[in-house]
Amino acid sequence: MLRIRERRLMARRRASLIAALLAATMWVPPGHAAEKIKIGTLMTTGSGPLYIAIDKGYFAAEGLTAELAPFDAGQPVAVATVSGDIDFGVAGVTSALYTMAQQGQLKLIGGWAYDAPTFHTSDVIVSNRAYEGGLKSFKDLAGHSAALTQIGSSYQYALALIAAKYGVDMKTMRMVPLQSMANIASAIAGGQADSGVLIVNAALPLLDHGAAKSLGWVGDETPWQVAAIWISTKTANERHDTVAHFLAALRKATAEYDNAFADKSGKRHDGPTAPAIYAIIGKYLNQTPEQMKFAIGYADPELRLDVKDVERQIAWYRGQGMIKGDVDINQVVDTRYAIPMPEK
Repeated sequence: MLRIRERRLMARRRASLIAALLAATMWVPPGHAAEKIKIGTLMTTGSGPLYIAIDKGYFAAEGLTAELAPFDAGQPVAVATVSGDIDFGVAGVTSALYTMAQQGQLKLIGGWAYDAPTFHTSDVIVSNRAYEGGLKSFKDLAGHSAALTQIGSSYQYALALIAAKYGVDMKTMRMVPLQSMANIASAIAGGQADSGVLIVNAALPLLDHGAAKSLGWVGDETPWQVAAIWISTKTANERHDTVAHFLAALRKATAEYDNAFADKSGKRHDGPTAPAIYAIIGKYLNQTPEQMKFAIGYADPELRLDVKDVERQIAWYRGQGMIKGDVDINQVVDTRYAIPMPEK
């Protein structure tokens, strides 16, 4: 009888010890479990969902500590992703990005900024000198210079869409790569470049101060996939949970962004939650709601990607000799993560 009691006591002690060991392995000090990720992006109103996800703790709730890495253009973001300097790229798509994807280095996993009617993402602006010289409409772009961040940038494609719509032969235009939006704005304000496509945050100060003229918003003329979310192929294959948690947090934030700035029909409209969202974005950009109101771009609440437009972009870049060889869309878009936008 004594031995039975001893055995039971020993069994209870072993069970208690095992439970304690399990609890010790499962318990992690606060903040220790969070995985650090670095996100490369442009610090504009269009990156609003990123600010929301950080400010409201959506990344933290998914076990992630997110750090933003600011860039001046989309192409360097792609390069930094391949080099491993950042984990996620959230910026404009470029020919260089598609080439890296073709080479097996990158994958698109979602849509980001989308140029759509009533939203302001990219503006075709012209210098006062060129405007006074007759460059007063899209059809007048022929024969003029156009400032770009890089040859093969997303905004060169935007300019091509406008040119095609208005019958302008881009071969008559001179492309001037200036590496950053700030340099483009400076060149147009100073009359060194006749025209350029600028993100709204870079265009508005020029227009507000009368330093340039606007020909019109690209999204009102021809919608297109301006920016996307991408990762290295290594991350796509080896860090599935991290990617899934990142997208879950960002979709929640993007849905709030959409609810604040779009009506039920998808058109630009400030809703009841807009003041709170302006306050969050303003903290990151040091801007007032009045400064940001005209600069809100469209972001699909589900982060869907316009795959058909991506295919059109690749075809255009190939036609310009900026991408060599055939490109399979599956080399570019990772269907494990990306949700295609329905065809319209």
